[in-house]
Amino acid sequence: MSTEAAPPVLSRPPTTPPAGRGAPRSARRRRWVLLFVLGWALQVAVRLWLASGQTMPVATPDESGYLFAARVLTGGTDADMSYGTVYRGGYPLLLAPVLWIAHDPVSVYRGALVVNALISALMMPLAYLMLRVLHVRARWAYMFAHVTAFLPGVLFYSEFVLTDAVLPVVVVGWLLLVHAWLHADRTRARGIPRVTLYGVGASLLVAFAYTSHTRGTILLGVHAVLLVAALVFRWRPWRGVAVSTLALAAAVGAGTLLNHSLLPHMYPSGDNDLSGNLVRRVTTQDGWAWMLSLGTGQIWYQAVATGGIAAIGLVTVAVAAARRGTPLRERTLALGVLAIVAGIAFATSAALPDEYRIGNYVYGRYLACITPVLFMVGVAVLLRAPRRTLALAAGSSAALTVLAGFVVESYAGTRLTRYTFTPYDFPETSFLTWDWKSFQLWHATIAGLVLLGAAVAAVLLRRHGPALLAGFLAVVALTMSVTATDRIAHPLVSAETAHTDLRNVRGLRDTRHLAIDWNVPWTIRLSQYYWAWWSDGGVFNAQTTPVPRNADMVIMWWPKNVPAEKSWPHGAPAGWKVVDGRRTVEGDWVAWTRS
Repeated sequence: MSTEAAPPVLSRPPTTPPAGRGAPRSARRRRWVLLFVLGWALQVAVRLWLASGQTMPVATPDESGYLFAARVLTGGTDADMSYGTVYRGGYPLLLAPVLWIAHDPVSVYRGALVVNALISALMMPLAYLMLRVLHVRARWAYMFAHVTAFLPGVLFYSEFVLTDAVLPVVVVGWLLLVHAWLHADRTRARGIPRVTLYGVGASLLVAFAYTSHTRGTILLGVHAVLLVAALVFRWRPWRGVAVSTLALAAAVGAGTLLNHSLLPHMYPSGDNDLSGNLVRRVTTQDGWAWMLSLGTGQIWYQAVATGGIAAIGLVTVAVAAARRGTPLRERTLALGVLAIVAGIAFATSAALPDEYRIGNYVYGRYLACITPVLFMVGVAVLLRAPRRTLALAAGSSAALTVLAGFVVESYAGTRLTRYTFTPYDFPETSFLTWDWKSFQLWHATIAGLVLLGAAVAAVLLRRHGPALLAGFLAVVALTMSVTATDRIAHPLVSAETAHTDLRNVRGLRDTRHLAIDWNVPWTIRLSQYYWAWWSDGGVFNAQTTPVPRNADMVIMWWPKNVPAEKSWPHGAPAGWKVVDGRRTVEGDWVAWTRS
């Protein structure tokens, strides 16, 4: 795109960030280094502050799955999560140092959140580089880099042991490296061609994403296409493409072996066959309706959650991909970004089982890894586009958001009010509607469009507009995360601790094999695996199967109107006694240990 229209999606960045005039270059460089170090430290501190009340996994089963995978990878005990979603090993590898140091469950969990904070805070310097690639002025790029790092999709999810804490950083880092690889000259870094480092780095990040989550498969496919395009169009010499391809193949192969090694330890009876859901959805008419409508719901959510700015970015990327004047390399990158958005939105929707929750139809987590890219492109349009183009971009964004809302409503209908509302699924829209008990599609849409109008109005004040917009968006994003922490995260921790905590059980530390009745709800079961962190956790059906012989502690389902001592089907064997029990809204259970 030309500078008369919306800014290019990606173009060559300035070689150095401009700083104060008149100062020596070395002084300016030191000033920028200090700004980035302090900025990163600020982002880390904000994350640690928000996560200070988190002591146990509440995003079940995801957090539990990653924690148990990390435990297995560091030589710890197994945890039977059969018939559940398979959690991959890439992200748990990052948690390994924590497990070498900490040994009790709360320390392990808090240590994992520190790792999240250190990595998630890297969004700030990476966002600065991305905004400079988009030709945003240096001081504005620094301000909006902080805003990008404060987005709830980046900040709020860093409070949980989830791949969502690191995937946005991985995706932005990958895109920066791919862009540099396609545009770099052949200067050397310590004898190695710099362009080779860019290509290998991008391949390794893609392999890590693939090893960490199924969303990384979409990224892997896009990266493979870019490697082929670089070879076909001779953007890079064949030797450079070969090195990047070999690095990709080796890392993906190692990641695949790593993930397969977890299966017998965590899924001895098999998983929930999400790939089977995917195949059924793409081969039936009803499946396509489900997939397209739910995927559109994910796009609607990101548009509303960012006040329409990510929608401006999505429209701009689409225009760059379709416009004749876009250079071929930029067009290919734009198509790659669109493929990631569409691939994640529609593939994850196709794989989802119908869980009878509203979050099936509108959901924010899956696209949160690519949303910062779209947000930054939208910011560049707001800051750089002429008024006519800005009005067209904002109007297109509003139209896209409203149209996506109509698609959601026409397919989901009354299910948006009848199905289960889970506040954790809606941190941004609950804030926009100030409602943490129900989902309000059109109230959230209107609130998001009001934020879009305010953003456009702010940048029309050309002198102070960028600073005003950055401050406004930062306050909104931070307030979203603070209220979500207070109204969603903290209550979840309090409730799950009250429902599942085993720490008062005498002799818990000596438990080496914990067996849990299959009839105990799985949310309780996984939490109790966590509290008995050092134990090998297994499942059995107490109605039909004897208790495993090596069990030191057994958790039984507790039927209504039955004393705790009668909870053992057909009577407890000699030598077992009740040591704890709880009746909760999630389910009722009794803990037994050997005398």
